[in-house]
Amino acid sequence: MATATLLLPARSRFPAAPLPDDVARALGRAERRSAEAGERAQLRRHFQTQPDAWSAAALTRQLDVGDADGAVWLRADPANVVPDMHGARLMGHGDILRPDLADVMHLLPALQPLFAGYGFVLDAPVPSRWYLRLPPGTTLPVFAEPDEVLGDDLFAHLPEGDAGRRWRALLTEAQVVLHQHGWNQQRVADGKRAINSLWFWGGGELPERVTTAHAQVRSRDALLQALAKAAGLQADGEHAVDALVDLRQLRSLEQLGQDAIRPLLAAIAGGELKRLVLDFEDGMRFEIDNGQRWRFWKKPVQLHDA
Repeated sequence: MATATLLLPARSRFPAAPLPDDVARALGRAERRSAEAGERAQLRRHFQTQPDAWSAAALTRQLDVGDADGAVWLRADPANVVPDMHGARLMGHGDILRPDLADVMHLLPALQPLFAGYGFVLDAPVPSRWYLRLPPGTTLPVFAEPDEVLGDDLFAHLPEGDAGRRWRALLTEAQVVLHQHGWNQQRVADGKRAINSLWFWGGGELPERVTTAHAQVRSRDALLQALAKAAGLQADGEHAVDALVDLRQLRSLEQLGQDAIRPLLAAIAGGELKRLVLDFEDGMRFEIDNGQRWRFWKKPVQLHDA
């Protein structure tokens, strides 16, 4: 029998409302474990790489094109920044901006000479994922991931010191090019946000090896798909195998309890599923199996009380 693992957002993303009684009872009887919080830590609970550090840019490049080996990669995703009293805020990036092929065809030729002057190659095999190919051995500073910066002061998250000076300058130059480009006026006229900046993140090389205990991954997230592919897993199949199911987009407690957890509890009770693991981004994990039904003395637990 298989194990189902649900990859879930932090519990704080859900409203403080009661779960269905049977779900609350199952959580009360479950094994509870606490782990490191954060998106990267959550993914590391399910995928191991050699060497240990992984590059989101190299992994998704391998997913998108298959040519990531032998170079250093950096994501340079399209972004939207809005100035305010204290500087500028990152208000959108990648898929959020709904970039398309026309955006790539108009904006990339204006940016490519800027990066070519440093020996870097900029391209965009997917409109929402733009890449810089860097020479082997290029040393990169630490870049913040875009979701950490979204809605926050852009300048508070730029790489610091001498290692970050080049990249701060490149970002400024790229913003000037994009701000002056007429295509952004067309985007705004079409009701879209301007692509007036880039966001550098995810730099590094392709890992030599990726492993996981799961036999299947179900996700629309490019990084998770890339990790699954690198580990040699089947994608989005329907077989009864140990599956990691990505539900990090959920924000409805009703959907979590009624639509996600309840059917899996029924599968456990019917002997179709051996174990259910709920892995939250804040580090809380619930492990549920059929033997726990005898723990009738355990009190029901609500999501925010665990």
